[in-house]
Amino acid sequence: MAEHWRALLSLAAACTVLVANPAAASCAQMSPVGAEAAQHRARLAGYYEHKLALLDGRVHEWRSPQEKPRVVLHGASHVAVSKSHGYAIDEKQRAVTWPLGSARVDLLLDDVALISAGDSGLLAIRCDGSLWQRRVGETAWSRSADAVLHVWVGDGADYYIAPGGRLYARGLAHRGQYGDGRLAEQPGWTAVAEQASEVIGHTGHALYRRMDGAVLGTGGNRFGPLASHGLGDKADRWGVIFEGAAAIATGSRHSLALRPDGSLYIWGGPEGVQPRLAMQDVAHVAAGLEDTIAIDRQGRLWNWPLGQRPSTPLQLQLPATTR
Repeated sequence: MAEHWRALLSLAAACTVLVANPAAASCAQMSPVGAEAAQHRARLAGYYEHKLALLDGRVHEWRSPQEKPRVVLHGASHVAVSKSHGYAIDEKQRAVTWPLGSARVDLLLDDVALISAGDSGLLAIRCDGSLWQRRVGETAWSRSADAVLHVWVGDGADYYIAPGGRLYARGLAHRGQYGDGRLAEQPGWTAVAEQASEVIGHTGHALYRRMDGAVLGTGGNRFGPLASHGLGDKADRWGVIFEGAAAIATGSRHSLALRPDGSLYIWGGPEGVQPRLAMQDVAHVAAGLEDTIAIDRQGRLWNWPLGQRPSTPLQLQLPATTR
């Protein structure tokens, strides 16, 4: 791990940031921590019925597989969504927002590498790698942590990953959201796991992808988003539910894991508790309330309901840009 960070610092000293996400490369002033956080920028976002997709720099918004998405923003490199607002990072590395269904776009914060939105408010990693928060009902941002690689705002519990892979949680714990056996909320951020590289959460449950590709889950599991781990009620400790993942996503009832070869696996809700292959040649994935969203390796956008077989995903017909 020390060698990994020395290599990143050498790259920064040479004023060159080599990253897998081309959109992230436009922020030449990012610190090594900020640059790594920017690798988690999302092309897709889902929150219950609300969905966003980023294709060719354009942000598209829609609700159901039967609805044509509309273009709401140009020049973006990341999307996030809550129950009432969409969020993006624009070409100037600024976090912006708009009320869902509206054409009004407002500036939120400058110098942003990554932003996440959810029930408790907003968490943003700045270009210097520091974590900032704005809680629901507040207008001011405040610093929350000094160095963060990934962040997620869930429904009641929030998470972030520090350099080295230590995972922190805060907020509600009654469904086992911390994964360390505690069922009572703790003050501030609490370290709950190690070797994490990505974390996501939803209504009462959370998953993280370990550095070796294993997917671990904890929390409420009435409908199977944690596969068989704690099925029927909850799991209060992290448990392995999938192996070999390169990316993960979760909704209120189902979860997804994407392998490096583009194979997408799904489980939970009507899909059953055992992960099954749902689609091939997938590049990006997100989960809605009762459906799954994906962008394939050809850049096409797909959205299909839970319970559908792999042979019948619904391809969305994107409208022409109007502004």
